[in-house]
Amino acid sequence: MILTVTLNAALDITYRVPRLQPHSTNRVTEVSERPGGKGLNVARVLTALGHRAVATGFAGGGTGDALRSLLAQETSVTDALVPVGGATRRTVAVVDESTGDTTQLNEPGPVVTPAEWDAFMSTYRELLTGAQAVALCGSLPPGVPVDVYARLTRAARTAGVPVLLDTSGEPLRRGLAARPDLAKPNADELAALTGSTEPLRAARDARRRGAHTVAASLGADGMLVVTADGAWQAAPPRRIAGNPTGAGDSAVAGLLSGLVEDLPWPARLARAVALSAATVRAPAAGEFDRGTYEELLGRVTVTEHPVAV
Repeated sequence: MILTVTLNAALDITYRVPRLQPHSTNRVTEVSERPGGKGLNVARVLTALGHRAVATGFAGGGTGDALRSLLAQETSVTDALVPVGGATRRTVAVVDESTGDTTQLNEPGPVVTPAEWDAFMSTYRELLTGAQAVALCGSLPPGVPVDVYARLTRAARTAGVPVLLDTSGEPLRRGLAARPDLAKPNADELAALTGSTEPLRAARDARRRGAHTVAASLGADGMLVVTADGAWQAAPPRRIAGNPTGAGDSAVAGLLSGLVEDLPWPARLARAVALSAATVRAPAAGEFDRGTYEELLGRVTVTEHPVAV
């Protein structure tokens, strides 16, 4: 079983409009709702790859009830979300069909009380006993201390469970100090952390801050990984047009599945990059176009960096 943690889960609402006109009334042609949050997206892709995935985090209020109901209907992900008194947040995406551009509105999330946090930690420690790996993903809801990913990383390491950390800002900086097995920032998050816009230099700097391995998402240019044994960069054979939302989450699922299957790093990278590109062709985050994935998997270029790390 692979465990994913989404402390700030969301009900993702997507509005499609023919053409988005600011400061005006826009007629919506289509509305969709689905469970959201990085860890839930990762869990969906993992199940599509044939792995058992359990999702935990927080859910509350009417929005949380709707999220859990939809999760039960649409996926085989096991729901281990912990109830809270506050309402789960909503994220609203407005898609301009004339350009393909998306405008995103993200609510902050429910305030988590100390008692609710204690209940989550009890659930988390119990779930770790059956986990092959754990992914700690996304932003933090109000009321949760900024160092919680460091705490969760240490708990997983104590249980002997490999940890992948996918967050940003101060939670990323503090989480790295707890020495996760793998950190997966994107290029902007890595630059904000290290002050360097050169991905290889920045990834090495992030490793020195505590992560055993750093895998940096480079958008359409693929992914770079720096380990104790070497560095590799993978790129898709061509640029894929579409919506990049959730592409990083699919890459996380590729890395996690490769970890539990004990694939060599070039094969893990190729899977992560192919999944990420195939997600750009899918209609929503947490999904990937299987035909595109199968086509790209054998065509991803993986290059080893000769410079010692």
